[in-house]
Amino acid sequence: MNVRTLVSMALLVGIGAVLHAVIPGLFAGMKPDMMLAMMFLAILLFPSVKAAGLVGVATGLISAMTTTFPGGQLPNVIDKIITAFVVFALVTLLKKYSQTVVGAAVLTAVGTVISGAVFLTAALLLVGLPGGTAFPALFVTVVLPAAALNTVAMVIVYPIVASIFRRMNVTAHV
Repeated sequence: MNVRTLVSMALLVGIGAVLHAVIPGLFAGMKPDMMLAMMFLAILLFPSVKAAGLVGVATGLISAMTTTFPGGQLPNVIDKIITAFVVFALVTLLKKYSQTVVGAAVLTAVGTVISGAVFLTAALLLVGLPGGTAFPALFVTVVLPAAALNTVAMVIVYPIVASIFRRMNVTAHV
């Protein structure tokens, strides 16, 4: 992995961190995780096991520092690492389709739903859900809207970032 790749991934994670910090919580301390969209973008642009692991760990740690979910630090780290590798596997399996706007949008929607399910499961098992809120209630009120928001963001951002990175000759996969 070269310095350009690392700097580009750091830039995407930094943008995701800002978005994650400024998005307000919606329900029981949970908020749509816009950092996921940037993590998925990094995986789409730099599809390698190293890149997925690195961006998963970095995103998990930053999400843990900016979470508004009570006790959500460890579930955030677990969720991001697992989600990064699952999305990387999907990108690898669907290589032909993952480099299109539609493919990126579908992967983002599926990845966000997976992330939300992993996060809620980890939180339920490790710290419990806030206020006795049920898993399905949080899934429907936070995870599904986050999936829609991240998908719309990816449809807008992916072609722009992919074009910029192609012109900069940062990645060979775009």
